[in-house]
Amino acid sequence: MPKETAVYTHGHQEPALRSHRWRTAANSAAYLIDELRPGLTVLDVGCGPGTITADLAALVAPGRVTAVETTEEILSQAAGVVAERGLDNVEFTVADVHALDFPDDSFDVVHAHQVLQHVGDPVQALREMRRVCRPGGVVAVRDSDYAAMAWYPEVPGLDDWLDLYRRVARANGGEPDAGRRLLSWARRAGFTDITPTTGSWCFATPESRTWWSGMWADRTVGSTYAEMAVTGGHASTGELAEIAAAWREWGTGDDAWFMVPHGEVLCRA
Repeated sequence: MPKETAVYTHGHQEPALRSHRWRTAANSAAYLIDELRPGLTVLDVGCGPGTITADLAALVAPGRVTAVETTEEILSQAAGVVAERGLDNVEFTVADVHALDFPDDSFDVVHAHQVLQHVGDPVQALREMRRVCRPGGVVAVRDSDYAAMAWYPEVPGLDDWLDLYRRVARANGGEPDAGRRLLSWARRAGFTDITPTTGSWCFATPESRTWWSGMWADRTVGSTYAEMAVTGGHASTGELAEIAAAWREWGTGDDAWFMVPHGEVLCRA
């Protein structure tokens, strides 16, 4: 079976986890919620720090959730979130989505949020997700689309940020514009019953744009992504500092607005 070849661009430093911990089933998996009911079994691929995982576990209890990630370190953080919420129906394991160590037809629901943009072979990943999903179950995948992100006002430094991020992500073996490709990838993986949708995040209130801009400013100068940008020859530390300053400048505007679009597919196995 193929193995992961891509490098995870964001890493798991605090600035990235600040974003990941903000995510919930309501703001990041709304297209899936109507498919969930008590008693179902769920595989959560790329669970990150576990905030969406815990929401899914609460929705399907007493059904079980299996959460997988590439490292034990981030799984321990997810386990902490689940424990804080008093949930006892989640188990955690390290796994590679290209070659999942589960039998065929193991889960009623297979979910992946912001995963396929970071893997080396998204079609193979979807084939594996399809393999472990029971007939009649669903595979639910959601990914952002960087090229379709939009903001106002047009701070030039954010254009530089977008160009840089896309170059770094592709150099790492990923596809930052994954959202628009999910339907195509799902079809190539063998799915025929697919419901494609879109969803978005909007950061335009004083609190949300301050949080979003500050988070990306910090990620630009103090994260795995920043290290990869420099060591890969994509940007200098000075250029990263300029981009971070542009993020902070944008976040101070009273009419600043940022939209993050996502592609979504709900695939019936």
